[in-house]
Amino acid sequence: MEIVRDLAAMTPPRAGSVVTIGSFDGVHLGHRAVLGELRRLADGAGAAATVVTFDRHPATVVRPEAAPKLLTDLDQKLELLDATGAVDVVVVVRFDRPRSREEPEDFVKEILVDGLRARTVVVGEDFRFGRNRRGDVRLLRAAGERWGFDVVGLGLVEVAGPSGQTGDGQVSSTAIRRLLAAGDVDGAARLLGRLHEVRGAVAPGDQVGQELGFPTANLDVPPDILLPAPGIYAGWYVRPDGSCHQSAISLGVRPTFHPAGSPLVLEAYLLDFTGDLYGEAGRVRFARRLRDEVRFESAAALSTQVAADVEATRQALAVSNW
Repeated sequence: MEIVRDLAAMTPPRAGSVVTIGSFDGVHLGHRAVLGELRRLADGAGAAATVVTFDRHPATVVRPEAAPKLLTDLDQKLELLDATGAVDVVVVVRFDRPRSREEPEDFVKEILVDGLRARTVVVGEDFRFGRNRRGDVRLLRAAGERWGFDVVGLGLVEVAGPSGQTGDGQVSSTAIRRLLAAGDVDGAARLLGRLHEVRGAVAPGDQVGQELGFPTANLDVPPDILLPAPGIYAGWYVRPDGSCHQSAISLGVRPTFHPAGSPLVLEAYLLDFTGDLYGEAGRVRFARRLRDEVRFESAAALSTQVAADVEATRQALAVSNW
């Protein structure tokens, strides 16, 4: 997959492009349905399957006070797009204040027509873009009639819930954020098509886990990345070498030792592992919520509970679908 960060330096593809546009935060099952259609149409046209996305979430520029936390940073998003096998080219557009004021017709002419020689544009039916979100599928179709490209609008994807019923499982980044905020990492995984993963460097902690007999890796996650609700989770820790370790995960303020309002700390206890993780880039994947975070009367009581959490982690991951 080719990544283009300066469209002006790119030679427009001779055979043209089949293009989709969006933030693609999370690269969830809805996005993958769009990408599957993108690939099918591109193969049929002998054109490049091309994704146009942005270097940041547009809301961080347009309405920063209400910008959502991200499911994926740019690097992870690009990795996930590549892993679908559906994309030939990703164009990463810088989204800044001037871009936010751009009229949708100008965006279409610059990016889709002049830059990519679009033959077909594939987007969700609810897609909006350009100044004041004035651009939509209707505007794209009018532009396509003018400049010679087709437009395909796709509805939202639905997935079955635990009972096998559909109807309330519409896939969107907003729905996934809502599930994670409630601690429902299982539900979020069903919409993502994978476990929610956060990344960061392993930072020194206060050694409480070491004292309890359960040394943990404290992951320093960037503040713009969405974490699930505080609690205790079963999941996986992935090291830079790709090795994946069962992990009991704690996300919270550690109320047994710290007052309410303390900063959230993400800790992972890697089962059956010994070694030094400090300074390395780690990845934590949330598979199952085990319990709420609670305060214990003593370190000994907490240690007993952590031992139970470790066993619950083994059991949860033994039956996990992920």
